[in-house]
Amino acid sequence: MDVFVSGPNSGNMAVTLGLVALLLLLSTRAKILDTNGAVAAALLGLLVGGLGHWTWLIILLGFLLSSHKATKWRFEEKQALGLSESSDGHRGWTNVVANGAIPGFMCLIAIVVQEWDIMVWLFGASVAVAAADTFASEIGSLDPRVRMITTFQPCEQGLNGGFSPNGQVAALLGSTVVAMLTFLAWTLTAEEDSVLNGPLLAVILGVVGWIGCQIDSLLGAVLENRGYLTKGSVNALSIAGGVVLMLGLLAWTS
Repeated sequence: MDVFVSGPNSGNMAVTLGLVALLLLLSTRAKILDTNGAVAAALLGLLVGGLGHWTWLIILLGFLLSSHKATKWRFEEKQALGLSESSDGHRGWTNVVANGAIPGFMCLIAIVVQEWDIMVWLFGASVAVAAADTFASEIGSLDPRVRMITTFQPCEQGLNGGFSPNGQVAALLGSTVVAMLTFLAWTLTAEEDSVLNGPLLAVILGVVGWIGCQIDSLLGAVLENRGYLTKGSVNALSIAGGVVLMLGLLAWTS
Protein backbone atom coordinates (compact mmCIF):
# COMPACT_ATOMS: atom_id res chain seq x y z
CA MET A 1 0.00 0.00 0.00
CA ASP A 2 1.92 3.01 -1.34
CA VAL A 3 0.69 6.18 0.34
CA PHE A 4 2.70 8.38 -2.01
CA VAL A 5 0.81 7.44 -5.18
CA SER A 6 -1.68 10.11 -6.26
CA GLY A 7 -5.28 9.51 -7.24
CA PRO A 8 -7.83 6.99 -5.95
CA ASN A 9 -6.01 4.07 -4.31
CA SER A 10 -6.17 2.32 -0.96
CA GLY A 11 -3.09 3.95 0.57
CA ASN A 12 -4.11 7.46 -0.42
CA MET A 13 -7.69 6.99 0.75
CA ALA A 14 -6.62 5.56 4.12
CA VAL A 15 -4.52 8.63 4.94
CA THR A 16 -7.19 10.95 3.52
CA LEU A 17 -9.88 9.51 5.78
CA GLY A 18 -7.61 9.98 8.79
CA LEU A 19 -6.95 13.60 7.86
CA VAL A 20 -10.65 14.32 7.32
CA ALA A 21 -11.37 12.88 10.76
CA LEU A 22 -8.64 15.14 12.18
CA LEU A 23 -10.19 18.11 10.38
CA LEU A 24 -13.57 17.44 11.97
CA LEU A 25 -12.01 17.04 15.41
CA LEU A 26 -10.00 20.26 15.16
CA SER A 27 -12.96 22.17 13.74
CA THR A 28 -15.18 21.07 16.62
CA ARG A 29 -12.68 21.80 19.39
CA ALA A 30 -11.34 25.09 18.04
CA LYS A 31 -14.66 26.32 16.59
CA ILE A 32 -13.02 26.87 13.22
CA LEU A 33 -16.18 26.00 11.27
CA ASP A 34 -19.85 25.82 12.16
CA THR A 35 -21.73 22.54 11.64
CA ASN A 36 -22.60 23.12 7.99
CA GLY A 37 -19.14 24.47 7.33
CA ALA A 38 -17.56 21.35 8.85
CA VAL A 39 -19.71 19.08 6.67
CA ALA A 40 -18.79 21.06 3.55
CA ALA A 41 -15.10 20.99 4.50
CA ALA A 42 -15.21 17.22 5.11
CA LEU A 43 -16.76 16.61 1.68
CA LEU A 44 -14.20 18.90 0.08
CA GLY A 45 -11.43 17.10 1.95
CA LEU A 46 -12.56 13.72 0.64
CA LEU A 47 -12.64 15.11 -2.89
CA VAL A 48 -9.22 16.73 -2.60
CA GLY A 49 -7.49 13.80 -0.96
CA GLY A 50 -9.25 11.09 -2.94
CA LEU A 51 -8.84 12.54 -6.42
CA GLY A 52 -5.67 14.51 -5.78
CA HIS A 53 -3.51 13.28 -2.91
CA TRP A 54 -3.56 13.43 0.86
CA THR A 55 -0.64 15.89 0.72
CA TRP A 56 -2.99 18.24 -1.14
CA LEU A 57 -5.32 17.94 1.81
CA ILE A 58 -2.39 18.95 4.03
CA ILE A 59 -2.14 22.15 1.97
CA LEU A 60 -5.84 22.78 2.55
CA LEU A 61 -5.55 22.04 6.27
CA GLY A 62 -2.57 24.39 6.51
CA PHE A 63 -4.67 27.13 4.96
CA LEU A 64 -7.61 26.40 7.25
CA LEU A 65 -5.57 26.42 10.46
CA SER A 66 -3.39 29.43 9.61
CA SER A 67 -6.36 31.48 8.38
CA HIS A 68 -8.22 30.64 11.59
CA LYS A 69 -5.28 32.00 13.56
CA ALA A 70 -5.37 35.15 11.42
CA THR A 71 -9.11 35.44 12.02
CA LYS A 72 -8.73 35.16 15.79
CA TRP A 73 -5.83 37.64 15.85
CA ARG A 74 -7.02 40.68 17.87
CA PHE A 75 -10.54 39.43 17.23
CA GLU A 76 -12.21 41.58 19.88
CA GLU A 77 -10.82 44.73 18.27
CA LYS A 78 -12.09 43.70 14.86
CA GLN A 79 -15.46 42.83 16.33
CA ALA A 80 -15.72 46.22 18.02
CA LEU A 81 -14.99 47.93 14.69
CA GLY A 82 -17.52 45.76 12.83
CA LEU A 83 -14.79 44.07 10.77
CA SER A 84 -15.45 40.45 11.77
CA GLU A 85 -17.61 38.14 9.64
CA SER A 86 -19.00 36.13 12.57
CA SER A 87 -19.66 36.59 16.25
CA ASP A 88 -17.04 34.07 17.38
CA GLY A 89 -14.63 33.77 14.44
CA HIS A 90 -15.96 30.55 12.91
CA ARG A 91 -16.61 30.12 9.17
CA GLY A 92 -19.68 28.70 7.44
CA TRP A 93 -20.31 26.53 4.41
CA THR A 94 -20.55 29.52 2.08
CA ASN A 95 -16.97 30.47 2.93
CA VAL A 96 -15.84 26.87 2.39
CA VAL A 97 -17.52 26.79 -1.03
CA ALA A 98 -16.20 30.23 -2.07
CA ASN A 99 -12.62 29.31 -1.24
CA GLY A 100 -12.77 25.57 -1.95
CA ALA A 101 -14.80 25.18 -5.15
CA ILE A 102 -11.92 25.89 -7.51
CA PRO A 103 -9.35 23.81 -5.55
CA GLY A 104 -11.88 20.97 -5.75
CA PHE A 105 -12.26 21.55 -9.49
CA MET A 106 -8.48 21.27 -9.87
CA CYS A 107 -8.71 17.78 -8.38
CA LEU A 108 -11.41 16.80 -10.87
CA ILE A 109 -9.18 17.98 -13.72
CA ALA A 110 -6.24 16.04 -12.29
CA ILE A 111 -8.16 12.77 -12.30
CA VAL A 112 -9.49 13.39 -15.82
CA VAL A 113 -6.09 14.18 -17.36
CA GLN A 114 -4.25 11.75 -15.07
CA GLU A 115 -1.62 14.38 -14.26
CA TRP A 116 -0.69 15.30 -10.70
CA ASP A 117 2.87 16.69 -10.89
CA ILE A 118 1.63 19.82 -12.66
CA MET A 119 -1.84 19.97 -11.16
CA VAL A 120 -0.51 20.19 -7.60
CA TRP A 121 0.91 23.60 -8.49
CA LEU A 122 -2.40 24.79 -9.94
CA PHE A 123 -4.17 23.44 -6.87
CA GLY A 124 -1.62 25.26 -4.70
CA ALA A 125 -2.20 28.49 -6.63
CA SER A 126 -5.93 28.32 -5.95
CA VAL A 127 -5.32 27.88 -2.22
CA ALA A 128 -2.54 30.50 -2.12
CA VAL A 129 -4.86 33.21 -3.45
CA ALA A 130 -7.48 32.32 -0.84
CA ALA A 131 -4.85 32.38 1.91
CA ALA A 132 -3.40 35.71 0.77
CA ASP A 133 -6.83 37.32 0.68
CA THR A 134 -7.81 35.95 4.10
CA PHE A 135 -4.55 37.06 5.74
CA ALA A 136 -4.78 40.50 4.13
CA SER A 137 -8.36 40.97 5.30
CA GLU A 138 -7.92 39.65 8.83
CA ILE A 139 -4.57 41.24 9.64
CA GLY A 140 -4.64 44.29 7.39
CA SER A 141 -8.10 45.38 8.50
CA LEU A 142 -6.70 46.83 11.74
CA ASP A 143 -4.10 48.93 9.95
CA PRO A 144 -5.55 52.47 9.66
CA ARG A 145 -3.25 53.32 6.71
CA VAL A 146 -5.83 52.11 4.19
CA ARG A 147 -5.95 53.29 0.58
CA MET A 148 -8.29 52.38 -2.26
CA ILE A 149 -6.53 50.21 -4.83
CA THR A 150 -8.09 52.02 -7.80
CA THR A 151 -7.24 55.58 -6.72
CA PHE A 152 -4.61 55.17 -3.98
CA GLN A 153 -6.63 57.68 -1.96
CA PRO A 154 -7.23 57.09 1.78
CA CYS A 155 -10.42 55.17 2.55
CA GLU A 156 -12.15 53.63 5.55
CA GLN A 157 -11.03 50.36 7.09
CA GLY A 158 -12.85 47.25 5.86
CA LEU A 159 -14.00 48.79 2.58
CA ASN A 160 -13.83 46.47 -0.42
CA GLY A 161 -10.78 47.40 -2.50
CA GLY A 162 -8.88 48.94 0.39
CA PHE A 163 -5.31 47.88 1.05
CA SER A 164 -2.78 48.66 3.77
CA PRO A 165 0.95 48.06 4.30
CA ASN A 166 0.28 45.45 6.98
CA GLY A 167 -2.29 43.78 4.77
CA GLN A 168 0.16 43.52 1.86
CA VAL A 169 2.80 41.88 4.06
CA ALA A 170 0.17 39.56 5.53
CA ALA A 171 -1.01 38.57 2.05
CA LEU A 172 2.51 37.57 1.07
CA LEU A 173 2.88 35.65 4.32
CA GLY A 174 -0.32 33.70 3.69
CA SER A 175 0.63 32.78 0.13
CA THR A 176 4.15 31.83 1.25
CA VAL A 177 2.78 29.36 3.80
CA VAL A 178 0.78 27.65 1.05
CA ALA A 179 3.75 27.76 -1.36
CA MET A 180 5.93 25.93 1.17
CA LEU A 181 3.27 23.27 1.76
CA THR A 182 2.77 22.86 -1.99
CA PHE A 183 6.50 22.38 -2.51
CA LEU A 184 6.45 19.70 0.20
CA ALA A 185 3.50 17.96 -1.46
CA TRP A 186 5.22 18.03 -4.84
CA THR A 187 8.48 16.74 -3.38
CA LEU A 188 6.74 13.76 -1.77
CA THR A 189 4.72 12.76 -4.82
CA ALA A 190 6.58 13.92 -7.96
CA GLU A 191 7.58 11.36 -10.55
CA GLU A 192 11.29 10.57 -10.61
CA ASP A 193 11.64 11.86 -14.17
CA SER A 194 9.86 15.16 -13.45
CA VAL A 195 11.53 18.09 -15.20
CA LEU A 196 9.79 20.74 -13.09
CA ASN A 197 11.93 23.11 -11.02
CA GLY A 198 10.21 22.80 -7.64
CA PRO A 199 12.06 25.54 -5.71
CA LEU A 200 11.49 28.06 -8.52
CA LEU A 201 7.82 27.17 -8.76
CA ALA A 202 7.43 27.55 -5.00
CA VAL A 203 8.74 31.13 -5.22
CA ILE A 204 6.50 31.84 -8.21
CA LEU A 205 3.51 30.38 -6.38
CA GLY A 206 4.08 32.67 -3.40
CA VAL A 207 4.04 35.69 -5.71
CA VAL A 208 1.00 34.42 -7.64
CA GLY A 209 -0.97 34.15 -4.40
CA TRP A 210 -0.12 37.75 -3.57
CA ILE A 211 -1.11 38.92 -7.06
CA GLY A 212 -4.40 37.06 -6.72
CA CYS A 213 -5.10 39.09 -3.59
CA GLN A 214 -4.66 42.28 -5.64
CA ILE A 215 -7.11 40.93 -8.22
CA ASP A 216 -9.58 40.37 -5.39
CA SER A 217 -9.16 43.97 -4.24
CA LEU A 218 -9.66 45.33 -7.77
CA LEU A 219 -12.80 43.28 -8.29
CA GLY A 220 -14.08 44.38 -4.90
CA ALA A 221 -13.48 48.04 -5.65
CA VAL A 222 -14.83 48.06 -9.20
CA LEU A 223 -17.63 45.51 -9.14
CA GLU A 224 -18.53 44.40 -5.60
CA ASN A 225 -18.90 47.93 -4.25
CA ARG A 226 -21.32 48.65 -7.09
CA GLY A 227 -23.38 45.56 -6.34
CA TYR A 228 -22.42 43.63 -9.49
CA LEU A 229 -20.62 40.84 -7.60
CA THR A 230 -20.91 39.23 -4.19
CA LYS A 231 -18.01 38.55 -1.85
CA GLY A 232 -18.12 34.86 -2.77
CA SER A 233 -18.03 35.51 -6.51
CA VAL A 234 -15.14 37.95 -6.06
CA ASN A 235 -13.23 35.27 -4.16
CA ALA A 236 -13.93 32.69 -6.86
CA LEU A 237 -12.92 34.99 -9.72
CA SER A 238 -9.69 36.07 -8.06
CA ILE A 239 -8.80 32.45 -7.30
CA ALA A 240 -9.49 31.54 -10.93
CA GLY A 241 -7.27 34.41 -12.01
CA GLY A 242 -4.45 33.08 -9.85
CA VAL A 243 -4.81 29.61 -11.39
CA VAL A 244 -4.70 30.99 -14.93
CA LEU A 245 -1.62 33.04 -14.09
CA MET A 246 0.11 30.03 -12.53
CA LEU A 247 -0.74 27.94 -15.61
CA GLY A 248 0.90 30.51 -17.85
CA LEU A 249 4.00 30.65 -15.68
CA LEU A 250 4.21 26.85 -15.58
CA ALA A 251 4.22 26.80 -19.37
CA TRP A 252 6.86 29.54 -19.42
CA THR A 253 9.24 27.76 -17.02
CA SER A 254 8.87 24.28 -18.57
